[in-house]
Amino acid sequence: MGVLGGTPGYWLLKRICPAGETGYLSGAVYANKSKLQILLGDSFFDQIQGRTVIDFGCGTGAETVEMAQRGARRVIGVDIRESVLATARQRAEANGVADRCAFMTSPDEPADLVVSLDSFEHFDDPAAILRVMDSYLAPQGKVIATFGPTWYHPLGGHLFSVFPWAHLLFTERAMLRWRKSFRPTQAARTIKECGLNKITIRRFERIVRDSPFQFERFETPPIRGIKPLTFPIVREFGTAIVRCTLTKKSGAAVPST
Repeated sequence: MGVLGGTPGYWLLKRICPAGETGYLSGAVYANKSKLQILLGDSFFDQIQGRTVIDFGCGTGAETVEMAQRGARRVIGVDIRESVLATARQRAEANGVADRCAFMTSPDEPADLVVSLDSFEHFDDPAAILRVMDSYLAPQGKVIATFGPTWYHPLGGHLFSVFPWAHLLFTERAMLRWRKSFRPTQAARTIKECGLNKITIRRFERIVRDSPFQFERFETPPIRGIKPLTFPIVREFGTAIVRCTLTKKSGAAVPST
């Protein structure tokens, strides 16, 4: 990966973005808006009516609370960080849905739906995560997931995409040295250790194929303005996000995408 490395690559990154703040992927697009609605559409709220839902990787609980407010019978926010779970519990209490929300490191009952937003590009082992999700579901349960940008997206390097596709142009070593210049305590030796697993659309399809799940729905909507880059041969470069519904395998073939 990358052709610009060594000291020249490092100094060029420092010149382009000395403080490590690009403004990309800041989350501003969701300000005062429903992230669930933007990413999954209005029909999502029909699917959760009267259901038990797991918000997988719930963070501070914004979407957990919204699902409870929008008709879910019970929403279980799951996260490995106790600090954010405490904040999430306070959020549910403040919004009057504490009786329908629970926050824990693993769920206390099977769910009808597992919902995952903006996470699959960060999981250290996505295949293992799908097995965990399978164990959290009732027999007819489903996973609804959306994530991105994937690795070949113009901003697929997240922090490392100081301009479109910069993460493919610079070597990993140069990028990690640049990151250390403004985060001196970081000890990551690879981009994966920074929380970015370099997942591609093709790799995700392969992971699902080898998992307990199959695709019920699979969508790769284009980046606005560059629709031609979503043709199969180049779709990795022009897809905005991955959006899918997964059902447990029952012997049926996974539909072609």
